[in-house]
Amino acid sequence: MIRSIGARLATWYALAATVTLACLFVAGYRLLENRLMHGLDLLNASEFTQIKAHLGNDFGQLDLRSIDQRIRETTEYASVLFYINVHNPKTNMLFYSTNLKGVPIPDVPGEHIYDAELAGVGRVRVGEFILGGLDVVIATPSAQIDTVMQGYVEVCAALLVAMLLASLAIGYGLSRFALRPIRLISGTALRIGSDNLSERIPVSSVHDEVSDLARLLNAMFDRLELSFNQIRRFSADASHELKTPLSLVRLHAEKLLFDGPLLPEQEDGLQIQLEELARLDKIIDQLLFLSRAEANAIRLDLMAHNPAIFLRGFVQDAGALVEHQGLHFEFSHQGSGKIRFDGKWIRQVLLNLIANAIKVSPPQGTITLSSVLAEGVWRVGVEDQGPGLAANQCEQIFERFVRLTASGGRDDKGSGLGLSICRSIVGLHGGRIFAQNANGHSGLRVTFEI
Repeated sequence: MIRSIGARLATWYALAATVTLACLFVAGYRLLENRLMHGLDLLNASEFTQIKAHLGNDFGQLDLRSIDQRIRETTEYASVLFYINVHNPKTNMLFYSTNLKGVPIPDVPGEHIYDAELAGVGRVRVGEFILGGLDVVIATPSAQIDTVMQGYVEVCAALLVAMLLASLAIGYGLSRFALRPIRLISGTALRIGSDNLSERIPVSSVHDEVSDLARLLNAMFDRLELSFNQIRRFSADASHELKTPLSLVRLHAEKLLFDGPLLPEQEDGLQIQLEELARLDKIIDQLLFLSRAEANAIRLDLMAHNPAIFLRGFVQDAGALVEHQGLHFEFSHQGSGKIRFDGKWIRQVLLNLIANAIKVSPPQGTITLSSVLAEGVWRVGVEDQGPGLAANQCEQIFERFVRLTASGGRDDKGSGLGLSICRSIVGLHGGRIFAQNANGHSGLRVTFEI
């Protein structure tokens, strides 16, 4: 199956043009053959006219010898082109031209013009004429017509091949030209994303189906941009509006704890309330960050860093954090060079990945941080020794509010926004982040590339 519309259009155009030309050639073959046969019929009629003129108007009074002599004088010079047979049905008098050598021309009852096979000659065109009581049968070889028609077929076959190749090239060029607006639409649609909703498809002044499609898509993008802006505005406004009441609630809870005295149950309740308020405040900050990242409102302080030196400072903090949880920490780095990135945000990505790895690691487990810089790409991976994830969950964990436990269930401790933030930060750097199960043993490996 041809998947490209342009290739299909070119193929259909070439087939249609070639089939049309083939039909014209077939019709031309029939017309040319009929015209050539008609020419032979005219030659036979002309020869009969000459025979009739040489016999004269008194041929009915001539004896058989005189008639034979006059016909032979007329036909002898044309023996290369014509085969003549004259007979009288009543007296059965026969006349054969010398080139017939006594072989009669085949007769088709009821037909005066027909094709026949003549022994030693091949296919001939026969014309039967009545002159008084005589039947004059004149035959002309049609082998030359067969040769001409064979040449016609060969020329037509060559022209059909040339037509097929030429129409394929022309059809491809025409399809490229005709589908250029479609390619513009496709390219623009690929560039339009959540961070670039203001771009629109260029619309030509010609009112055709393609321009109508472009206008329809632009109208759809207008609606999408409006919806996205409303959602972003709502997230940002709601997050901002929640900050103040949450701060007030926290202040009142802290005041109650400070003023005391409270019953133990009341004090425990207030402590739980403060913990949940802190957690909710963190979620709001994360949502604000994601809204700003989607609106492309975060400006990165990109600088050329040596990853080896950058990681050297991070590894000390990461190792202390991992070992504090009773786990082992390993680090490796390969390659040299510099990569442009914002150290503050990349450090945040690494901390999020280390924190997630700690949650799923078994007691005395090992968390591995590996870094490779090669061919201008910095690849960093954080690997744990947990149970890993199902294949369909490796992409799902980067979605918002998705919290999976090591067994694939829901995790109520986290916000489900950490990996979404990591993906946004890496995306702002023009990189990508992905997860896959570790090779050879259990565990999950999360890798980002810049």
